[in-house]
Amino acid sequence: MPALAPHDFLPLVRMALAEDVGSGDVTTALTVPPGAVGTAVIRQKQAGTIFGHQVAEAVFFELDPTVEYARLREDGADCDEPPAEIARVAGPLAALLTGERTALNFLMHLSGVATAAAAAARAVEGTGCKVLDTRKTTPGMRLLEKAAVAAGGASNHRIGLHDAILVKENHIAAAGGVEAAVRACTTGSDLALEVEVRNGDEIDQALAAGARRLLLDNMSDDQLRAAVKQVSGRATLEASGGYRLDNLRSAAETGVDFISMGSITHGAPALDLSMVVEEV
Repeated sequence: MPALAPHDFLPLVRMALAEDVGSGDVTTALTVPPGAVGTAVIRQKQAGTIFGHQVAEAVFFELDPTVEYARLREDGADCDEPPAEIARVAGPLAALLTGERTALNFLMHLSGVATAAAAAARAVEGTGCKVLDTRKTTPGMRLLEKAAVAAGGASNHRIGLHDAILVKENHIAAAGGVEAAVRACTTGSDLALEVEVRNGDEIDQALAAGARRLLLDNMSDDQLRAAVKQVSGRATLEASGGYRLDNLRSAAETGVDFISMGSITHGAPALDLSMVVEEV
């Protein structure tokens, strides 16, 4: 993953603020004196991995560019003994209160993804296998969620349909078979190619057609071990299909190179964070 640039998230930040603020923050307008300034602390209330400062900071800056956002724990930092202060935000009080929920929504969700990725990475430590994310992401938030996965210590698969070729069962059916699909892709593009296979026969067909990365779809651990033996280093192997923390390790120990895990992004619970104004 390349580093996030402002254009990767500013449209999303602006959309989120428009959704939340609408025509104006009525409560803040009625209760906060004009010109009031303050300092707020964002606290991590649950063990996990932080990610999303860059986006949270942008929320406050969009409301008032004089806001100062200081990171007290960097993205990717783990905290096993909460509560812990992760950021301090200072500036016009109205901007702090108006931006609080939107900033926390981004931070909590992205930190939840980073925490899930960190747990998955720990589960396969020492096996030589890497855990990959997938395209099962929140619409509009793919780059942010994949950056959170990387910050947590897992690895990124392709960004989208445009940057790598993944031949799946429906493509195989449309092309007329594994070999036909692989040959069509290798002659029509120079992008990295991976092909989904479901059994030993399809493995042989994919290898014969020149595929050098195979996606082993919904195979048991015994089937994964058999595939590793059959391929014997002629291709890198990715296991896919319903992996959770409790079955990651056993799959990784079969000898596959990668395990893709959609729940890192689509099933990650938000990390519990809060923001409290301490000085006015």
